[in-house]
Amino acid sequence: MANRVIVHAEENGPVSGWDDPLHGTITWRTLFSGDTTGTTGLTAGAAEVPPGGLLRRHHHEPAEVYFVVHGHGTILTEEGEHPVGPGSSVFIPGGVPHGIRNTGPVPLRFCYVLAADSFGDVEYHFD
Repeated sequence: MANRVIVHAEENGPVSGWDDPLHGTITWRTLFSGDTTGTTGLTAGAAEVPPGGLLRRHHHEPAEVYFVVHGHGTILTEEGEHPVGPGSSVFIPGGVPHGIRNTGPVPLRFCYVLAADSFGDVEYHFD
C-alpha cells in the first residue's frame, strides 16, 4: 500500500513553462511526480494558459486527462476544435495529438494527470 502524499501547489516546487513558437505559451506546476514526491503510477499538476495563449498540438505515449477549473478554451485534436470550460473533463489516449487554446478573457486553468511515474518520463513531440 502506497503512502498518502498531500501537497500544496504554492509550496511544491517551481513553476515551469514554455513561451515560444514551437510549444506555445503555458505555465504549469507539477504536484505529483515520482522524482519529487515518491509517488508512482500517475503524474499530476496544474496548468495555466493566458488569454490568447495556447499549448500547441503535441503527443506523448502516456494517456492524459485534463479537468478545466477556470476560463474557457478549445481542445485541439485531429478532428477539430472542441469547446471546454469549468467542469469539462477531457481524456486523451496515449499517442493522440492534442493541444489547448484559451479563447476567453481570463487565464484558462486546468489540472492534468498523466499515466506515468514521473513528469520526466514523458517525452513530448510537437507537430
